[in-house]
Amino acid sequence: MNKDWLEKDFYAILGVSKSATAESIKKEYRALARKLHPDKNPGDAKAEERFKQVSEAYDVLSDPAKRSEYDEARAMFASGGYGPQGFGGGGGRASNANINMEDLFGADAGGFGDFLGGIFNRGKGGRAPAPRRGQDVESDLTISFDDALDGVTVPLRLSSETACSSCHGTGAKAGTVPRVCAGCQGSGQVARNAGGFAFPETCSTCRGRGLIVDEPCTACRGSGRGSSTRTVQARIPAGVRDGARIKLKAKGAPGERGGPAGDLFVLVHVTSHPVFTRKGDSIAITVPVTFTEAALGGEVGVPTPRGGSVTLKIPAGTTGGRTFRIRGKGIVKKDGTNGDLLATVDIAVPQNLSGEAKEALAAYGLATADHDPRKDLRALAGAATAGGSAGGAAAGSV
Repeated sequence: MNKDWLEKDFYAILGVSKSATAESIKKEYRALARKLHPDKNPGDAKAEERFKQVSEAYDVLSDPAKRSEYDEARAMFASGGYGPQGFGGGGGRASNANINMEDLFGADAGGFGDFLGGIFNRGKGGRAPAPRRGQDVESDLTISFDDALDGVTVPLRLSSETACSSCHGTGAKAGTVPRVCAGCQGSGQVARNAGGFAFPETCSTCRGRGLIVDEPCTACRGSGRGSSTRTVQARIPAGVRDGARIKLKAKGAPGERGGPAGDLFVLVHVTSHPVFTRKGDSIAITVPVTFTEAALGGEVGVPTPRGGSVTLKIPAGTTGGRTFRIRGKGIVKKDGTNGDLLATVDIAVPQNLSGEAKEALAAYGLATADHDPRKDLRALAGAATAGGSAGGAAAGSV
């Protein structure tokens, strides 16, 4: 039985009474389903959610066995014994109370299904403790920019709780064995009678272990638990981003009583690169070129990730800031293909010129005196300020 059943009034959802016949329930459901169907309400999230609620209610109330179980459980929780004050609270109804089953019965009660099994198996004793899943483990990992490109497998050294190596998890001193708890007959749980119903709860004598240790192990002091260090091979996928959280299933702490291991979550940090930066699935690089190469055109070598280089053809008249796309030299994408390398041109201005170079540039300036690169700038500025104040101020260098 789903614990949500106790918090939902399926009769109210369908708009029928608790004594409604199966035929009337079916009739109301069909009317609501036709009205709320997603095909008739495209893009309406509220209608879609209401349709799901109606479908869930009909699924329970249309099945005689489910309806009977639902009615019995709802009636029991509304009878006054399980109100907001807890057991024996009196007067509270389940529909108005915020009941958290794990808070009431503990996370080790075998889940809500086990709890209901205790309700409907009246008079029976507790059951053996269920297997427990191991805890999730978190770890931080720092990898290089290059390793993030194509993925990498790295060993992670982890410390986790495990069975004591001295007593092998029994908690008993070497040469002795624990005895079965007489209070729960080794199940770890006892049945508590409450109003004619048997509720399972943790045995107070053995604290849920099902065993009593008379001579505790000196290494673990009777807990049966110890710590161990192990190495896990963690595969970090290609194209991982800085700050990504990778989940490695069943690589966490071992489970108890045959339960599955927990998961390992690896928080990945990617170091920066002196030349390359990441832009989505592409890699960006700034390529310095000379004024002559930008003006007359030419070919320049561009380094690529993973080593090597490619030749980039610079067209004549290339301006600073122009970006060229080099296909297939970027990040490995989820579909297995590669992103691109984005090479942005930066025109390098020499800081120290020889006398000969200065004369050559001066001659170039005279030869291109009729070319004014700021002509359009002044025209645009004048148009933008037309009709404005005639006053002005002198500009200084920054």
